[in-house]
Amino acid sequence: MSTHIAAKKGDIAKTILLPGDPLRAKWIAKTFLENPVCFNEVRGILGYTGTYQGKPISVMGTGMGIPSMSIYAHELITEFGVKNLIRVGSSGSYQKEVKVRDVVLAMATSTNSGINKLRFGGADYAPTASFELFQKAVEVAKQKNIAIKAGNVLTSDQFYGDDIESYKKWSKFGILCVEMETAGLYTIAAKHKVNALAILTVSDSLVTGESTTSKERETSFKDMINIALELN
Repeated sequence: MSTHIAAKKGDIAKTILLPGDPLRAKWIAKTFLENPVCFNEVRGILGYTGTYQGKPISVMGTGMGIPSMSIYAHELITEFGVKNLIRVGSSGSYQKEVKVRDVVLAMATSTNSGINKLRFGGADYAPTASFELFQKAVEVAKQKNIAIKAGNVLTSDQFYGDDIESYKKWSKFGILCVEMETAGLYTIAAKHKVNALAILTVSDSLVTGESTTSKERETSFKDMINIALELN
């Protein structure tokens, strides 16, 4: 048992899906996995291990933000030996052509967070996806005829910003969408030499104002799950 995860050695598979929302983790486990068993309820962060196509796989919520993601990623890797960490989360579009319900693969992530500035003494560090997982995700999407977009995303420390037009400066430089965890995940995975990939579904658009409901975000973003499950 680690500080924040009440599992025993062997309870968590080598590959884990990481939605921010613990209820999405529960939905994924109950909908896609065979014989899912709950291994964690600490702080309401639900985690399950089951099988998919005969292979063990886990899913666990991470909460919101880089600090929360970094804590869980660190413990999953160092205490439970997880090797493949796949974020399956929602995001907000920064581009007109990136529409609600589109699936985005985060090749790399920019950020307005200061966490890596602290880690690297003020220098910029560029968190990037695992090429192995990224390449496989692209192949799976093609096989399943799931349209994807791929590129740089923004990991933000703010959900409610003071300047609603600030997204435009990021959009100008090609940022596809915004979310709150990927930079933390990619950094921790790189430090420990394991694989990480964020597969995101666009839940709302800062360009058009279109959005989905919380229930839709919890239970209807199936395309990214269908890709993630094949990366085990």
